[in-house]
Amino acid sequence: VSASHLQLAAFVLGTVGWILCTVSMGIVEWRVWHVDNTTIISSGIAWVGIWKVCFISYLHVSPGYREQFCHKFSGYDSFIPHEIYAAQGLLLVAMFMGLLGLAATIFALRNVYMGITHKTLIAPFFLVGGVFYIFAGLCVLIPVSWNFYSVTHNQSIAFPPSYYMPSSPAAQEAGAAIPVGIVAVILLLLSGTFSLSYRFPMTANTLTK
Repeated sequence: VSASHLQLAAFVLGTVGWILCTVSMGIVEWRVWHVDNTTIISSGIAWVGIWKVCFISYLHVSPGYREQFCHKFSGYDSFIPHEIYAAQGLLLVAMFMGLLGLAATIFALRNVYMGITHKTLIAPFFLVGGVFYIFAGLCVLIPVSWNFYSVTHNQSIAFPPSYYMPSSPAAQEAGAAIPVGIVAVILLLLSGTFSLSYRFPMTANTLTK
């Protein structure tokens, strides 16, 4: 138990990082667009996520939604930029990899705290968990960095007319999902590093096995 404090910290950090990864997928504010024409986009601000685009409108532009209008992206939409497609796929992979990392770490910690001293039931699972954490962190890092690059370069998206969105904003900024994703990356990479640092203690009991 005394040799696995870092791995316990890795489990805590990995859990928080995995939760933040999942949260970032659901946040629509990946890219915040500021538009000049407020005829339909009443607030002058639109939120571009990886699954949909939303804005506030006081016109009846969608049945049942008089104020907030959202249009979900389809897998067949050719106008969606590559960084959004990448975010959709890589974040799903990251969520799955992070879950596997948590499962491996939980199994190893369970064996540690139950007094199981077989090296093959502890060390390999910490190592596997660390690899999954780091892979998940990299899968989050790529779309977060790519979308942040698109924001800083004010890149446009050719939305179809049915979206009621301009093809390019007057200005844009990073939304809440990007800093959440950055924190998730840091926590997942830290948890992976801590898990990989595990060294099975060489006690007299283990040397006789």
